[in-house]
Amino acid sequence: MRVLLTGSNGQVGTALLDHLDHSTDTPSDVYQPTASYDFTLLDRHPHPDRETVVADVADYDAIRPAFDKQDAVVHLAAAPKPDDPWEEVYRSNIRGVQNVLAAARDADVDSVVFASSHHVMGCYEDDHAPDLYESDYPLTLTHTDPVRPDSYYATSKLFGEHLGRWFSEGRGGSPTQFYALRICNVSGPACDTPFGRAEEAVQRGDYERGSAAYHRRVDRRRAHWCSRRDIAQLADLCLVDETVTFDIFHGVSGNRARWFDLGHAADVLGYDPQDDASEWER
Repeated sequence: MRVLLTGSNGQVGTALLDHLDHSTDTPSDVYQPTASYDFTLLDRHPHPDRETVVADVADYDAIRPAFDKQDAVVHLAAAPKPDDPWEEVYRSNIRGVQNVLAAARDADVDSVVFASSHHVMGCYEDDHAPDLYESDYPLTLTHTDPVRPDSYYATSKLFGEHLGRWFSEGRGGSPTQFYALRICNVSGPACDTPFGRAEEAVQRGDYERGSAAYHRRVDRRRAHWCSRRDIAQLADLCLVDETVTFDIFHGVSGNRARWFDLGHAADVLGYDPQDDASEWER
């Protein structure tokens, strides 16, 4: 399957390449994809080891040729931070997603997997944290619960979800399938554990290991972690699915303390996360 991967140098993009692009022998702990993928990479910066289409998704003319002859698009490129200024959010996440969907339509690419974010539900966490991070806290959010965005960034992700729904359900033509993944906490390979972000902060000197701030960071991560192989599995299942027109799925590992439902992804896609942060000792 030929897949265009935008934002290919980011943490999710590299996770997909590490786990889905098996051109060589891979370790046993790497997710085994259900299909064979031929990725075209698109990013604002070249990859040090892979051929990359260097282009900005805010520039339609620059990205359009990369969509030709693709079977699917995984759209990850975005201004990635909740505190990014509106000007950058608008450029990358509003104009960018519109350009990607228009290019998919014009190139007759039928399937788009879109990196949405848990931040579209972020105000629930604001209201319920830190008790929310306990495994017995009585709150589980489904894809049908009212959205409560926590930032300009989050509202831009909702725009992407709604635009994808309009293209797939109401516009006619391509894309005919749109998968919105509300992704939780994915890290680079060095931090791909429930403790990774807290240890990274210790190395920066933000706080000491064992401090209250450290434990709070770990508690949140143990609820919120999405391992690299689990996000790769979820993307893989979307890419091979033939049943969905538009749908929303939570991108999180099978953590005991998570507050996002995984039953919908299991029922529709067969998602079966391989990782659970509660299995890691403190």
